[in-house]
Amino acid sequence: MNTDETAAIRQTALDYIEGFYEGDASRMERSLHPELAKRITHPDSGTGRSHLAEMRALTLTQLTRDKANRPTPKTEQLKDVTVLDVFQNAASAKVVASTWIDYLHLSKFNGRWVIVNVLWEMKPGHPFTPYW
Repeated sequence: MNTDETAAIRQTALDYIEGFYEGDASRMERSLHPELAKRITHPDSGTGRSHLAEMRALTLTQLTRDKANRPTPKTEQLKDVTVLDVFQNAASAKVVASTWIDYLHLSKFNGRWVIVNVLWEMKPGHPFTPYW
């Protein structure tokens, strides 16, 4: 893997997770493609059948903006980023956060790496609760 590209992908992932923790909407927005889809599968509380919850870039940016007055304390921030694969203008990365894990698909879009898709899952002991 090209180290410059890997570093740029890693920085995009850090803008995403650190932006969220810090409530920095500009960092979050910079990391996302406007048509981002962030999804999680969880069981429906009534039927137990799987349900797909989805969030778009605008919602995620607004949630981040809402955190500005209550950032995640530094001692609670986990932000392990692993670049899994890069091929031309496509990449995959994994972010291990405090209570969840994100799998990112990124694209080099107009010369800049941005997150196009996120599939995420809560860690054991941290149930999914929609916050949007």
